[in-house]
Amino acid sequence: MIYFGQDFDLFGRTASEIVDCYKENSSHCVQNLIHEIDSYRHQHADDLAFAFEHTYLTEFSPEPWGYTVTSFPDEIQRLLRE
Repeated sequence: MIYFGQDFDLFGRTASEIVDCYKENSSHCVQNLIHEIDSYRHQHADDLAFAFEHTYLTEFSPEPWGYTVTSFPDEIQRLLRE
């Protein structure tokens, strides 16, 4: 999730802008990322919030962006599909 890392402002100021930048720079990876999000969600169907916090919270928190750990992957997938 380098696009949502410490230097996120290099890619945009909103989730939509950042995903648009990702799609422009990595268009060949969009379907793979959608699949990876689905896989992560299925692997952690019973503990998605815990798994997300354990895996990413030291580097990224969705709350300042207006999302929860469960709504953030949904929104990223939606934006990727647009």
